[in-house]
Amino acid sequence: MGVVTSAFLRITCILAFALSTRKRLHHLRLPWLTNRRPAGVITMMATSGALILVIEDDPPIRRFLHLTLEGQNYRVLEATTAAEGLRLFGQDSPDAIILDLGLPDRDGLALIKDIRQLSQLPVIVVSARGQEREKIDALDAGADDYLTKPFGVGELLARLRVALRRSADIHRPDRGVLEVGDINMNLDTRTVTVAGKNVHLTPHEYRLLLVLLRNAGKVLTHRQLLKETWGTGYGFETHYVRVCVNQLRRKLEPDQSQPKYIHTETGIGYRFNIEE
Repeated sequence: MGVVTSAFLRITCILAFALSTRKRLHHLRLPWLTNRRPAGVITMMATSGALILVIEDDPPIRRFLHLTLEGQNYRVLEATTAAEGLRLFGQDSPDAIILDLGLPDRDGLALIKDIRQLSQLPVIVVSARGQEREKIDALDAGADDYLTKPFGVGELLARLRVALRRSADIHRPDRGVLEVGDINMNLDTRTVTVAGKNVHLTPHEYRLLLVLLRNAGKVLTHRQLLKETWGTGYGFETHYVRVCVNQLRRKLEPDQSQPKYIHTETGIGYRFNIEE
């Protein structure tokens, strides 16, 4: 998008947080804020690409997200409320959702839960709520990823590409094989190879790796990994996950001290990395 455009987008994002009320934004009369629209929905489409639904009530941030996505040839739908976002989700079947948690009519966590009852499409949260507990709650509710405002353009686009790729993989016919980089997992024979060499895994290691591979690119909380690997009766024994991840890294990673595949999301959980 160019250095100038990137700098403009970053300035736009900073302005959004520097101004505390919409009245102050109105008095500034910034050129790209003068075309006021009624609360609800704004639809803006690029010529090609995946359809992204942005649910964000703050005009500068919504504009920032639109410019960023449109510049990468995504098509964009915008909603300013949870109710309108849910309506557009059902009406237009977007490929992914970018969601702010602090919406005027309803908390974003409840909206994520509603969406998850109907679809597994990627949901990326972008929020000023930066506390660890709030990130975990959003991910446990079903969000695929979480970015704290202000965030970098490159990071947002990378997370979105990974989420869309993971979603596409989920909808492909199951061939009984999961493969990321040098790691190959055959679900029919229950075998795992790294660079063509067989690797022996314990039952819990195998199950944990299966969960990570099936959700490659997605942040999984400790609680999610515990329930998927050890069962629904587990939720607080985070040391089980930590020990098992360390064993997997020892067996799978080229350099355990600098993991290539299993990345730690500090205080939250783990992400199985998909190489760009």
